[in-house]
Amino acid sequence: MAKLTVPEFKEQYKNMILRLYAEDVKDSDAHQQYTALALWLRDYYAPFLKATRQHYENDRVKEAYYFAIEFLPGRMLETNMLNLGVTDVVTTAMMQMGLDMDKVVDAEPDPGLGNGGLGRLGSEFLDSAAALHMPLNGNGIRYQYGLFRQSFVNGYQVEMPDDWLRNGNAWEVRKENRACLVRFGGNTWLAEDAFGRLVPHYENTTDVLAVPYDTGVVGYQNQTVNTFRLWSAELPTDPAVTYTLQQKEEVNEITEILYPDDSNYEGRLLRLKQEYFLVSAGVQSIVRHYRKHHRSLNHMDATVAIHINDTHPAMAIPEMMRILMDEEFMSWDQAWAITTKVMSYTNHTLLSESLETWPQDMVAQTVPRIYQIIQEIDRRFRELQTPVYGADRVNRCAPLGDGTVRMAYLAVIGSHSVNGVAKLHTELLEKDVLKDLYRIYPARFNNKTNGITMRRWLQIANPALTHLLNEKLNGDWCHRPLDIMGVQSFAKDPTFLKELQEVKHKNKVALAKKIRARENISVDPEHAIFDVQIKRLHAYKRQLLHALFIIDEYQQIKAGQPLSVPRVHIFSAKAAPSYYYAKEIIKLINEIANTVNHDPAVGDQLKVVFVPNYGVSEAEDMIPAADVSEQISLAGKEASGTSNMKLMANGAITLATMDGANIEIADAVGEDNIVTFGMTVDEVGAYTNYSSQAIFDSDKHLQKVVNALIDGTIPNITREGRDIYNSLLQYNDEYFVLADYESYVKAQDKISTLYQDPEKWYSMACINIAKSGQFSSDLTIARYGDDIWHLTRDQVGVN
Repeated sequence: MAKLTVPEFKEQYKNMILRLYAEDVKDSDAHQQYTALALWLRDYYAPFLKATRQHYENDRVKEAYYFAIEFLPGRMLETNMLNLGVTDVVTTAMMQMGLDMDKVVDAEPDPGLGNGGLGRLGSEFLDSAAALHMPLNGNGIRYQYGLFRQSFVNGYQVEMPDDWLRNGNAWEVRKENRACLVRFGGNTWLAEDAFGRLVPHYENTTDVLAVPYDTGVVGYQNQTVNTFRLWSAELPTDPAVTYTLQQKEEVNEITEILYPDDSNYEGRLLRLKQEYFLVSAGVQSIVRHYRKHHRSLNHMDATVAIHINDTHPAMAIPEMMRILMDEEFMSWDQAWAITTKVMSYTNHTLLSESLETWPQDMVAQTVPRIYQIIQEIDRRFRELQTPVYGADRVNRCAPLGDGTVRMAYLAVIGSHSVNGVAKLHTELLEKDVLKDLYRIYPARFNNKTNGITMRRWLQIANPALTHLLNEKLNGDWCHRPLDIMGVQSFAKDPTFLKELQEVKHKNKVALAKKIRARENISVDPEHAIFDVQIKRLHAYKRQLLHALFIIDEYQQIKAGQPLSVPRVHIFSAKAAPSYYYAKEIIKLINEIANTVNHDPAVGDQLKVVFVPNYGVSEAEDMIPAADVSEQISLAGKEASGTSNMKLMANGAITLATMDGANIEIADAVGEDNIVTFGMTVDEVGAYTNYSSQAIFDSDKHLQKVVNALIDGTIPNITREGRDIYNSLLQYNDEYFVLADYESYVKAQDKISTLYQDPEKWYSMACINIAKSGQFSSDLTIARYGDDIWHLTRDQVGVN
């Protein structure tokens, strides 16, 4: 394909503006300019998408389908320009036309399709797979509204609709001709047909049309474009049926919002419907596509792999069984053999409350045929395994138990591969969370440590650092992530370390300007440590531990003891709307910020910033500017984490417990280049007689910090402060905040000491950057493709 030139792009872009808006470029606004550019890019990669699809179909290439309830792709404009290799041409042309490229980029909304690490991981995997010519397709839900748009009113989290589709989505293509019908409710029974086959009959069902919207996933400068498919719920187009407005609203509700409030029955029911809607539409589509190109289903696993990302899509297993038995007339044994060979499952949690379960009666009423199949899976599992492993063990891990459908157990039993997402996480799955199933199916379990897309988190988010790395490494690391290791040779080079310090300073200045503009808080990028904790707000991630330390610092300053190094503590996180305790911690942090930032005795020694509405774009602002990466979950609670990887790649020093992927980061960089603290998993497990009250009573310093929650030191938290105080003492501190506090303070003191030696600090930063390549999602997804899905990687060419 001929290389694009600036004059060619300018002419094509002006024509695109004219066709869309009947205006000249100079009269268009930023959103029009963004939309026109996105559509131009879509046209530009369309031949690559067509060639990729033809290659997969004509050569009978095995394809994998990644099912997830959420994705978090972030803005796609800069990524697609980078991956298509047109960034320089486009930005030069836009400048020559007098357009502000920054405003064009900012006009793109963040797709409201995900919440945190789970959604971001799926998007990074899709990006990496395309970069490696790997045939991986995404399957998700096209939510009309994202989780919510977070703002703060009087320090409280307020949830507002995230109407990200208000102006449409320029990247997607509606494919109504590929729609599928999904059935809910009604009555289902089996009856023999004329051939003696048991055929399901449905009565009084609620039928929903699943309409796919496809988006191209562009590989990194390689002409491969995979497909990311999102499903939207609509009323069926049956001219013989008249639907009421209420029916329309009930159908639209299925794909209206990500993670509806599940604190009540109606919310849980809606989530169950969402999950079945996704898997039914997706699996139907896959089988239909397979049928188009293959005569027999007996060897489906040779060309199809379906991946269940966390438990939300676990009903893909009984749905595949339904299709193979009810529509393809296979026997149970034939269908089960195919299903287990096709399915694989990633577990993402160590929290028992996050292992999804559904009331059996809810499942039976909502998806009756699926419930019948789950019952049969359960019956056969018990019949097969009880004689070998005993009734007690089998009862503990069967799909049905305690009046619920246990989705994680269903996912393990119905898959050929089960993986954790960090070495420690996988070990704990085998030893604890899924130990009974591990005993039965040990060969199925494996580890695939999470990864991140360096292209977004360095090339797009941190162009200054990218430029410096390109100077030293000739840009090869952009294609081969392990090549970034080469920068370690500069870890003792004073000239390079000074350049690295200048890059960090530039990024801190840029973030300080944005904080000033958006939050009206002035922070000091010249002297202060930017101490960053960005992730979902959950008690086990222990934002509270960080907050108590800030109170400690504040009390120190008020006592006339200045900090050895100024600090800017930066938080960003959303709490689930029904997670009352997490929202109280947000209120606490905001009131600490309000107190500290307005106390003239503090000045620039200490600042606290809570950036609202955390998402990919906000992370791209904060991560390049971070000096310290807070990864302080209680050991044994975080499956992996990926913000830890993004921050280390940008030269932040990790302050961490030995939890999740922190352990592997520590192994990679060495103990001199990470700051660790707190109890280990074994120590937490052995702490059977924990008394937070005893720790509190024995430590006068800690008492002063914790009492600040209730003694008026922090105004406006009368209720919240008391609740948090009680959680620590009356309810015995579930996540061992007080037990780890002294160790955390010592680790923070070490951070302050290290930061005062710039050459040492930036040498550590250099080594962290160098070692980050091994956490590239390119490497992670390659392991999935090789070990689990058995995919080939073939170059796709376009003349």
